[in-house]
Amino acid sequence: MDVIHDISDLPPYVGGAFVPTMGALHAGHQSLIHEAVASGRPALVSIFVNPTQFAPHEDFDAYPSTLEHDLDMARAAGVAAVFVPSVEAIYPTDASTPSVPLPAVATEPGLEDTHRPHFFAGVCGVVARLLDLTMPSMSYFGEKDWQQLRVIDAMVRANADRWASLRVIGVPTVREHGGIAMSSRNVYLSPEDRTRALAISRALEAARGLGRAAAELVMQETLHDSELAIDYAVVRDAMTLGPPQQDRPTRALIAASIGHIRLIDNCDVG
Repeated sequence: MDVIHDISDLPPYVGGAFVPTMGALHAGHQSLIHEAVASGRPALVSIFVNPTQFAPHEDFDAYPSTLEHDLDMARAAGVAAVFVPSVEAIYPTDASTPSVPLPAVATEPGLEDTHRPHFFAGVCGVVARLLDLTMPSMSYFGEKDWQQLRVIDAMVRANADRWASLRVIGVPTVREHGGIAMSSRNVYLSPEDRTRALAISRALEAARGLGRAAAELVMQETLHDSELAIDYAVVRDAMTLGPPQQDRPTRALIAASIGHIRLIDNCDVG
């Protein structure tokens, strides 16, 4: 397995299967990597903690870093190469990089776009840059970050001339024992926090099969019972993340915090 720091070493992996990550890899990332390897194309994983998607009050400086563990996981999974760029390589000071307009699903739903208004500009900027550098034929993103998945897919579709034939592939959420969605931030949860965090998956399960109003009410009540601070607990159109539309798939989405630890999750509800 190659470990690449220099952009000039990337061309052999153009057209491959790409998994962008911020490191601190866990079983959720592993599922993305396995899908990439199973594609039969050279699998390339990037590890880059992107500073532009963190607000000043968020945990950029404390974001977990486990590079040697990450490289071992990628090697064991059969990855062809891991790209570990510097900030200067992604955001060069002596050259401009093409920008991308944010799609409507990044600015209109009132979900992450409201509670982390800086977030999708940072995500789209870094993913666009990584896609420009790696030019994959397919790229894999976890369904846990459902709005992010829809945003990246919309961005790629709107720029088909820039990323010709690229497929954005969503991979189902991997969960810890009990139902907590795998996240790099789970390492910050105490045993008591983990017990409270189980309310998120319980809330989502309770929403299945209910109408929008009833589903949102039962989710909010379940989260309140475990004293989670709720950013949102809503049912939306699965693709646009706008209000549900008749005869279209819907998704329940939750963002809630336990102290300073913010967790997100979602599930298909119809």
